[in-house]
Amino acid sequence: MTKISTIEQLEALYGVPGETSLVKELDHVIPEYAAFIEASPFVSLATSGPEGLDCSPRGDLAGFVRIHDPRTLMMPDRRGNNRADSLRNIIRDPRVALLFLVPGSGTTLRVNGRAHISVDAELCSSFTVEGKPARSVTVIDVDAVYFQCARAIVRSELWNPERHVDPKTLPTPGQILAITSRASIDGETYDREWPERAKKSMW
Repeated sequence: MTKISTIEQLEALYGVPGETSLVKELDHVIPEYAAFIEASPFVSLATSGPEGLDCSPRGDLAGFVRIHDPRTLMMPDRRGNNRADSLRNIIRDPRVALLFLVPGSGTTLRVNGRAHISVDAELCSSFTVEGKPARSVTVIDVDAVYFQCARAIVRSELWNPERHVDPKTLPTPGQILAITSRASIDGETYDREWPERAKKSMW
């Protein structure tokens, strides 16, 4: 295997980015970028900590990431599995990266910045859904924001219903847990009870 180990080798292979790849990057959110944030119901959140890297899905009603001002975003944290991998990382290393997806659009939006976690009662309450406030709010200071062209989405046919995978062809969470726990968790019971349990803890 031939390994690229220097930036010079990488640039010799790929060349340098064109003007359109550079001028789109800003240090603040403009109205055109705000449109994608406000339409997005799903974000991938990347963080870094002493144990390594983490990339976590975040989903809510479209526009759940609030634009506080052009240099500040706010993202509520809802009920989950309590691993809190992303939040643990942010406490120790504030650097974050976000990738916003908008169903039906090939264009994605990328944000890099630094974050901290707030449990201010008034702020958490402002993100209340179904009577439940956010457990915490991740406040992100924007360092860079830019759109990603549609090539990856187009190649993957992500939004093409004809390409959607039938969930029944994939292992269920219960089946995976039964294997990874060496049968200490009853996978069938987990799968059977999960929909009702998820409904109660959605927000």
